[in-house]
Amino acid sequence: MKVGADECRDLDRALSLEWLETNGRGGFASGTVAGANTRRYHALLLTARTPPDERFVLVNQLEEWLDLDGQTFPLSTNCYPDAVHPSGYQLCTGFHTDPWPTWTFDCNGIIVQREIFTIHGRDLVAIRWSLPGRQNRQVKLRVRPKLTGRNYHAAHHENGRLSTQASIETGTVTWQPYADLPPVRAFHSGDYRHAPEWYRHIEFPVERQRGLDHVEDWWSPGEFTIALGSGTPQALVLTSEHVEHVDLSALIKRELNRRAHLTQTAPATDTLVRALWRATDAYISERGRRRTVLAGYPWFTDWGRDTFIALPGLCLVTGRLEIAWQIIAAFSAHVSDGMIPNRFPGNGEQPEYNTLDAALWFVSAIGRYRAASPDDSRIRKIAWPAVRQILDSYRRGTRYGIRMDEDGLIRGGVPGVQLTWMDAKIGDWVVTPRHGKPVEIQALWIQALEVGETLARRFGEQSYADGCLADRQHAIASFRQRFWYEQGGYLYDVIDGPEGNDASLRPNQLYAISLVDDLVPRERAQQLLRLVKERLFTPVGLRTLLPADPRYHGRYEGGVPERDRAYHQGTVWPFLLGPLVTAWIKSFGRNAASRREARGLLNGLEVHLTEACLGQISEIFDADAPHHPRGCIAQAWSVAEPLRALIEDLGSPAEATRPVKTVIIRRKKPAQRRTN
Repeated sequence: MKVGADECRDLDRALSLEWLETNGRGGFASGTVAGANTRRYHALLLTARTPPDERFVLVNQLEEWLDLDGQTFPLSTNCYPDAVHPSGYQLCTGFHTDPWPTWTFDCNGIIVQREIFTIHGRDLVAIRWSLPGRQNRQVKLRVRPKLTGRNYHAAHHENGRLSTQASIETGTVTWQPYADLPPVRAFHSGDYRHAPEWYRHIEFPVERQRGLDHVEDWWSPGEFTIALGSGTPQALVLTSEHVEHVDLSALIKRELNRRAHLTQTAPATDTLVRALWRATDAYISERGRRRTVLAGYPWFTDWGRDTFIALPGLCLVTGRLEIAWQIIAAFSAHVSDGMIPNRFPGNGEQPEYNTLDAALWFVSAIGRYRAASPDDSRIRKIAWPAVRQILDSYRRGTRYGIRMDEDGLIRGGVPGVQLTWMDAKIGDWVVTPRHGKPVEIQALWIQALEVGETLARRFGEQSYADGCLADRQHAIASFRQRFWYEQGGYLYDVIDGPEGNDASLRPNQLYAISLVDDLVPRERAQQLLRLVKERLFTPVGLRTLLPADPRYHGRYEGGVPERDRAYHQGTVWPFLLGPLVTAWIKSFGRNAASRREARGLLNGLEVHLTEACLGQISEIFDADAPHHPRGCIAQAWSVAEPLRALIEDLGSPAEATRPVKTVIIRRKKPAQRRTN
């Protein structure tokens, strides 16, 4: 991903382009191409104290100046309420992300290169400067780190509790602004002068637009002076780890090899596949001794529903089978009354069991894992008891009125609780309650019964398998009889709700085609797919509601209440392109024309990779053109579901089952809402 000089020097454009470096432990570094932090989540050293939870911003940014021939050239940029200062973006001549975020600056003919990168598995970020080529000059770089020490959701303000002390040794400086947070160690190859200062009223324009606290104060402990000459780069390493020495050359070599291997394992057939394949790396994180899926950056951790919708695209089609198993095993230990946590429990927290679909997505992922890896021993011992508990609990009834009805379909819902993925809530008002029998839940239930039957027969439990088969056949018959909305030519979104059947045209019906073969007769499936494409499709995803609907919101903007009203009432979600492509291929066949049309549904994502968080897919977009990206700058299922569909439905059979080597790419609670 490359950004030219004109875009780098266009402040609005450069502020809108973001970069992301993750460390596989819940921590990350992020910012803008302009260099200014426009979000409270932008930071250099942001770590998770108990990965991936308890995230804290330790180092927010660096202010950098180049001293040359009696002149001072700023390399950094900051936003203040009435000014932009300094304005280093004006000297930027280019930016690229391969192998990590890299800027070039032209300081009166002297070219300076800056790199920022994290190291996988380490709470450490490195910033490296160099004079590329044969410039034969010696210049002085001055660097001031800006620290806070705050929860990553919060804002920091000047206060008397902050410790201004420093421990200074040769090549190392340590600061600990707050006693209850880890100290920050800086490893450097220059000189350090301790001279504490406050930088007040830094403004975050994106937080202002979102109606949130958008001004904070940064503390700067002192200034580094680093000599730069042609040849050897000079670096500043910032870490919260208790280490006495950092071998940066070894770390760089290891990290370059790791990233090259990730790129080399991507299938060579499609540029979008390669880009999304590389993007998947950001979402796999440590959790204790196992792995988990982070739902999105910068503010989500691991959520049950998101994890198992994303798992096939993140882990199965990319060959990360052992990681997939670790995730399944981790959630298996937390099944309760046939439900898995909506949010994975953090340190000392109680799990939140408040979803209708997460447990069914969990069963779906187990079925997919079993198909990719005949791992019968572990499945039988750990996953199969969880699957049985889920199926039996849904049959007899569990929390929130979730139970199998007499028609074999699953109903659920109680007042004031949001249970499906359309889960926005404002106070006591659930924006899209969908109580009754939601269409995608029935598809998931029918698929779960198929997984139950398959595993039961595999493990010699014939009676249980027969029960799953009978329930599945009953549910299919009821679905076919009751869900077709003849007047509209598509499927009801919910039946048997408090106000009867809901005929809202929404994308949830796609799962009735993508998850279960022949649940919807082909002629009807083709009819509803054409309608969905005509009314709900945009180049970056599917609208969640028909524009003609009086509840429709075309833009996702304003404060939290305004955004929550729009979250599933029109707002575009790119992850839905995955089931759309799968449903399209299932209904129209794998012929060349159908495959071309299905692949064309994803073209807009390729463009989007270069317009927000570079190399990633945003969580949501405005429903109205020009479909401005909103929400999380990088979302797991936004990446995973299109990638899954590209490989499973549009790729070759080999690509759907194993990684393929290619050349390196040289280019670029009910009480808790999901929203932030």
